[in-house]
Amino acid sequence: MNGSYYKTSEFPEDEYRDTSYPGSLEDLPMEQSYIENILRLNKGKKATLYFSYADSINYRDKIYTGIIEQAGRDHIVISDPTTGKWYLLLMIYLDYVEFEDRINYK
Repeated sequence: MNGSYYKTSEFPEDEYRDTSYPGSLEDLPMEQSYIENILRLNKGKKATLYFSYADSINYRDKIYTGIIEQAGRDHIVISDPTTGKWYLLLMIYLDYVEFEDRINYK
């Protein structure tokens, strides 16, 4: 290649982004806007996690309730104090999370 396809290493300005309304993502540091980081901020809290497994016949939708122990980029670890079981759940199947208490967000 002769280098003529990419004339600059800069990206064009995003003229369509509106950051004028309150509560925009710009109010948060970027590392805190990811789900795993929000879950990490709420480690130790009881949560109900809703999952969908589209390719599964037996477990199309599944609900897990437990204490958030860890959260990574692609997984969540919860423990169920009533049964003593621990679950390693893949983030790709997560639909949403409900908390009984107020969550830590920042």
